[in-house]
Amino acid sequence: MFKLKVSDAKLLRDMATAISILVDEATFQITPEALKLRAMDPSRVAMVDFEWPKTVFDEYVCTEPSKMCINIGELLKLLKRAGKDEIIELALDEKTGRLQLKITGKYTRNFTMPTLEASEEEVPTPKIPFNIRAKATTDGLRQAVEDAELVSDHVRIEADNEKLVFQATGDLMGATIELKKGSDALLDLEAKEASKATFSLSYLSEIIKAASATSDIATIEFSTDMPIKIDFQQAKEGKLTFYLAPRIETP
Repeated sequence: MFKLKVSDAKLLRDMATAISILVDEATFQITPEALKLRAMDPSRVAMVDFEWPKTVFDEYVCTEPSKMCINIGELLKLLKRAGKDEIIELALDEKTGRLQLKITGKYTRNFTMPTLEASEEEVPTPKIPFNIRAKATTDGLRQAVEDAELVSDHVRIEADNEKLVFQATGDLMGATIELKKGSDALLDLEAKEASKATFSLSYLSEIIKAASATSDIATIEFSTDMPIKIDFQQAKEGKLTFYLAPRIETP
């Protein structure tokens, strides 16, 4: 048996939106303690690692561990029908295998949607030695990425002990966005050694824009020409982390 209730529809909708940036069909791990998802996008360039412990929910019931695969885009269509303060209940019908979604507010709506065949792939957590760890506001990161998008489709991120720099170069224009340690945008910065890596803005921008709705603070970790890890700070011990592979520039 699996059932959950959330009194803040926006919370659930924002999280589903962030996940949908990378994954169309999401296979969730359901345990008595938490709802989890770790999956890669189809091109295997990016990964999402999500976990909501049962304390996030107003009600959470799971009698035995299981998997549930759903089309996250179709779920979002239903979640968008709920107002911010309306209550959402999700339950898995064991007889039909369908997901039941109930929205309660000014009036009550009941939807059902099919579940899909769950993926058997176990996606491991990347083991990466990070030399840079930067704590920034999600708004600051979003603004920096939007500035870089004006001139290029990729951005080089550099960091040392004092600053985090976004460098973008296009055919006609260039942009340098500098966040200084201790500023309103860059709250903290630790550097074992100066590092730089280049990333696709199509991925980075979508991730930051969508996930910033769930969090005000994000921690970025990277090393030279290695994947970047972006951890969006969540309330109630929840987790929303993205990994993005670097773009390797050829001479």
